[in-house]
Amino acid sequence: MEVGAANFQWRLPRLRGRLRRAAFLALDMEFTGLHSTFPQNNEPSLFDSPAERYLKARQSVQRFTVTQLGLAIFSNENSNKYVVHVYNFFLFPSTLGVTDVEFTLSASSIQFLSHYGFDYNKFLKDGIPYMNEVQEKILSQHLLAGSWKVSSVLDRDVLKKAIDEVTCWIAAAEEEETMILQDLSGYQMFEVQLVLRQALQNVWTQPLGDKKVMVKKVSPQHRQLLENSPSDCCQKEFILLSARGFTNLFQTLVKAKKPLVGHNMLMDLMHLHDKFYQPLPESYEEFKRNIHNLFPVLIDTKTVTKSIWKQCPFPRVSSLLEVYAVLCSSLNPKDPTCPVIDLASDCSRYAEKKSPHEAGYDAFLCGSVLLRSAHLLLCRSTDDAVEADPSFSHYLTVLAVYLNKVNVIRGGVSSINFSGEDVPCQHPPLLVVHVRGWPGLNERQIYQEFKALCRFDVRWLSKNQFILLSNKFNHVRRVLRDYKHHPHLRVSVYRHWRHSPRVNCLLQVSGIVALWSLLAFVLGGAPCCSF
Repeated sequence: MEVGAANFQWRLPRLRGRLRRAAFLALDMEFTGLHSTFPQNNEPSLFDSPAERYLKARQSVQRFTVTQLGLAIFSNENSNKYVVHVYNFFLFPSTLGVTDVEFTLSASSIQFLSHYGFDYNKFLKDGIPYMNEVQEKILSQHLLAGSWKVSSVLDRDVLKKAIDEVTCWIAAAEEEETMILQDLSGYQMFEVQLVLRQALQNVWTQPLGDKKVMVKKVSPQHRQLLENSPSDCCQKEFILLSARGFTNLFQTLVKAKKPLVGHNMLMDLMHLHDKFYQPLPESYEEFKRNIHNLFPVLIDTKTVTKSIWKQCPFPRVSSLLEVYAVLCSSLNPKDPTCPVIDLASDCSRYAEKKSPHEAGYDAFLCGSVLLRSAHLLLCRSTDDAVEADPSFSHYLTVLAVYLNKVNVIRGGVSSINFSGEDVPCQHPPLLVVHVRGWPGLNERQIYQEFKALCRFDVRWLSKNQFILLSNKFNHVRRVLRDYKHHPHLRVSVYRHWRHSPRVNCLLQVSGIVALWSLLAFVLGGAPCCSF
């Protein structure tokens, strides 16, 4: 089901009720870009510590925005049956306030989403507004002080037209006479009313719905009575409620404390924090604490399925859709204990048609992959004799080892542990490349040299030495073999005591100190000459 700004507000109460009753929630997001190329060397690397990876990703999150958020609400209706309500929320940053939000578009990401049928008109024209706590506080302060302004050029043109119409009309109008302003959308409904009330002391405004606002000429005394009415839609609380938009649902999601499921969900979590909660902190540890407080139970299906691939003889696949297909084919359809997943009637198109990289469809796949993976693990833990109708709590028990461990792509850790310490990866040994007779080589050139053979991440070590790191042992063996007799590049296994610049420096300093000590001893022990 698609949800935009036009129908979000009236769907919100039912959405909140379904969130509270859910067994768990699955989420996926689409962005205007993924990995920023600014500054240079911002790409993910096997050398990255968790904190380094976080800072790289933070720069990307600050530059890009969310175009679509998919939410699949899995309700455990009875026994092992799950009914799924799936939503596609089109999102667009709030433009009501004093700060105009800027974001970057990645050409490759835009092309990718366009290829899979993403509707950019809905993103731009019907995106649900949102804001984080800092932006809300700024807007609240300006509304209270009456110092807010319209940041959208389009809205300014609409407001000018409306003010001209009202100014011409009110000169000849009688008290209690009304007129209607039409074709107002989104924040324009609020902005028109706020501007008119501020500029003209003898008018009152009231929204009529369907993009219309009624303007009435009133006496100053009547105006004062109307301003104190608790039902006035232009009171600060009502304006903030509208400006928060999707953030209202995010806050319900946080309060519900339901298990949150995603696939490779690190960037999703960072955008959730940045766009709907608070700007991402500089501290990696603070980010971890904040996310764990917001979502105490996280399950990354990438982390889960990576482990299952090692335990079960399944074909290795990479995309979420392929993982879903493999797991569907691996479970016995006649097994009465296998979870039954039914799409709600208003989401049935996903049962008939695949829609990869549509946020709602991918969220549905995430939740389905989780249930099927958990059932496989439960079968293995009980020697295939699963008790009748396993509950979701049974699944959480077998998933305990994976909870709050979010997958990291090509990094110094395989996953970020949001409820504990991160465990370093067991990578193959480092290689060191010593360059001879090939001056001026840099990291990028070294990377290109080995790229044709296999993939390594490269870091500069010293004037003519570079370190190579891979996540595959066969790549290390291949390079050691094929570059054994290379005329310019000598490749060997990195030994800290031998190759570390710090160790070499320490050895040199120690050697110099030892030499001077020996020299001082020799000179100090020589017989003195007497005259």
